[in-house]
Amino acid sequence: MLQGAGRGARTLAAVSLLAPLLASCQRGDGPLLLSGRGELPAAWLKHLQDPWRSHLLEDPAAVLAALSKADLVQLTDGWATSLPPSRWQPLAAPALLARLTPEAALVSRLFQAEGAPALAYPWAFTPWVLVLRSRPDLAARSREGWSLLFDPTLRGKLVLPSSPRLVMQLAAGGPEAIAVDLDRLRELRRQALAHDDRDGLNLLLAGDAEAAVLPAQRLIPLLRRDPRLRILLPASGAPLAWNLLLRPAGHPVAPPLEWLAAILEPPLLQSLLIAGWVPPLPRAALEPLLAKLPRPTAELLLPRPELLRRCWSLPPLDVRQRLMLQNLWDASAP
Repeated sequence: MLQGAGRGARTLAAVSLLAPLLASCQRGDGPLLLSGRGELPAAWLKHLQDPWRSHLLEDPAAVLAALSKADLVQLTDGWATSLPPSRWQPLAAPALLARLTPEAALVSRLFQAEGAPALAYPWAFTPWVLVLRSRPDLAARSREGWSLLFDPTLRGKLVLPSSPRLVMQLAAGGPEAIAVDLDRLRELRRQALAHDDRDGLNLLLAGDAEAAVLPAQRLIPLLRRDPRLRILLPASGAPLAWNLLLRPAGHPVAPPLEWLAAILEPPLLQSLLIAGWVPPLPRAALEPLLAKLPRPTAELLLPRPELLRRCWSLPPLDVRQRLMLQNLWDASAP
């Protein structure tokens, strides 16, 4: 199926690589936090209090494979919703979640209806953006937004997301992937050098690609030291990626609430913003800290209100929707 395509195989492969970890993670060793490598800020992790321990795994598939040994896990929203909600237990942190925006409340329920329990701590969000390397000609045409992806000079030099659903939304220029024109989707797929979230940035920095669609968070730290890069957030809006912490079902250990809350105020909050991580706090709480950063960086971290309203999250698809998008994807093969 389209949603989670390839994830089952990656999860099975991850299991064979996890034997040393799974053998060492005995229940008596203290509560365990698992996260993907590079998916939690180091400045935050080092404040994790005893008896909690943290372990970094290579990718989200490895995190899913080790759920039975974890008391708290880090996943993005797409990976978290690839499992049924019954695999997670309520976060049990209403005061913490009350500090976040209304948009974060929906994500905390994993996009379930109002009244469903909050299962996740959506501690950071970021828009997907178009990043250009040494292409001032395209940067000068930034008003064209996502249409720049179709520029003929990017044929074979563009890195697209690994998610077919995201690629369809980019081709459609908005959240309604089902409305995408088949020929336009096929043309966009012809442009791609690779569909690679994980190594797309490396392809760009190495010069193999001249453009990529990536989460802004990964790019913010590079802006100050790589003048070749230009990041574009189209005025039409962009998909949002959410970073979550969740409690696997069947693990009664209470979450480390003091540690979870530490990133919502200085000094940790300032450190996170500099590194590109943005907690979904009310704008009034973020703007004084963002004012200390260069304006272009601040507007990527927290887009202007009217632009942020045009951005969208990706709730999980039902079976009918997955089949429809899978058929579109198959029919658009280059």
